Amino acid sequence: MASEHIRHWKIGDVEVARIVEVNAWEDDIAMLLPDGKPEYVQKFPWLVPHFATAAGKMLISFQCFVLRSRDKVVMIDTCIGNDRQREFPVFCNMQTTFLQDLAVAGFPPATVNTVMCSHLHFDHVGWNTQKVNGKWVPTFPQARYLFGKQEYEHWQHLRDTGGYHDIAHLVDSIDPIIEARLHELVGTDYGITDEVWLEPTPGHTPGHVSVHIRSRGEEAVITCDMMHHPIQLADPGMFANFDMDKEQAARTRRAFVERYADKKVMIIGSHFCDPTAGMIVRDGSGWKLVTG
Repeated sequence: MASEHIRHWKIGDVEVARIVEVNAWEDDIAMLLPDGKPEYVQKFPWLVPHFATAAGKMLISFQCFVLRSRDKVVMIDTCIGNDRQREFPVFCNMQTTFLQDLAVAGFPPATVNTVMCSHLHFDHVGWNTQKVNGKWVPTFPQARYLFGKQEYEHWQHLRDTGGYHDIAHLVDSIDPIIEARLHELVGTDYGITDEVWLEPTPGHTPGHVSVHIRSRGEEAVITCDMMHHPIQLADPGMFANFDMDKEQAARTRRAFVERYADKKVMIIGSHFCDPTAGMIVRDGSGWKLVTG
């Protein structure tokens, strides 16, 4: 059970919990950064031990968030999901305790009334559905599923044109939601409540959004995949392998870092290992994440 990896935050009146599916996966930094070397990771000792190993390997988690604001219980992305076939073996045929972990965190699945997908990559939409009697059905049939209009249309375009990206996850994680008419297509600045709204952060995908929280004078941003690892704070303009539009993603990252650096805004990284959240502060010519 992954419940030992659940973490809670309170931003004013907004309660947030983190649910982990794959914790602290160790890999070469070259997976994320073109031509990345262990020596580059080792230039930033603040990454150790939470975000990197002393040998220069990066640590990354696959996780999502659930929050309570006003009358809304909102899933922010839904991880990878059980019983899937994916491009990468580590994500195939997973059997996790995700739904039980939600309940342990204080957000039983039946209470979720909104699902917000920041973008439509496979590791952010998986638990939109679950396999029941051999059929993919909505995991949260009582919820409205919010998909970005621009994002959804882009993935449909990829499907229609045999585009450059694997789209197997659309069949098991998106199509059943559309068929059940549980979806709503929204803009990149959509307001979920007066305390929680979307912030456009394009580049990783065309319609990618982060999630901004402000309540009782406290503020936080869930990055989603605008960045994948705190090392990207050191040089936010560096291109990253996973971004569909690498130049736009780099511009978005740099603008984000400049907007929130040295401010009292908690940055919650969607792929950052525990403790997952911190403040962005200036560090020489770049920035770093200060936790605790």
